[in-house]
Amino acid sequence: MQILLVMIGGFIGAIGRFGVGEWLNPNHGFPFGTLFVNLIGCFLLGWLLTYMGHRIKKQPYITLFLGTGVIGSFTTFSTFSVETIQLFDQGLVFLSLLYVLISIFFGLLLVYMGSKFA
Repeated sequence: MQILLVMIGGFIGAIGRFGVGEWLNPNHGFPFGTLFVNLIGCFLLGWLLTYMGHRIKKQPYITLFLGTGVIGSFTTFSTFSVETIQLFDQGLVFLSLLYVLISIFFGLLLVYMGSKFA
């Protein structure tokens, strides 16, 4: 049952990430799509885990489906890492550093905000 929940959630999250990437990522330049999904995912995961931990303590399947499945496949650290190196290799050192700083700072901020919002 757990594998099925992660599988279905992962399918939904991956399709969502693909759609946002197609919509926001240009062929060259700053990877707005990946930044967007990762930041939204940070907020949602912060909210979800806090909400589920405090209000609905007996529903691990919901957390598994939404947290690990949907949000886990919607966000992507590996694509973030590859895009950072690609920016750096293209000589866009400032943009690659900006991408890393924005991702880390705002990612942590949005996890915090999501947990407080819950």
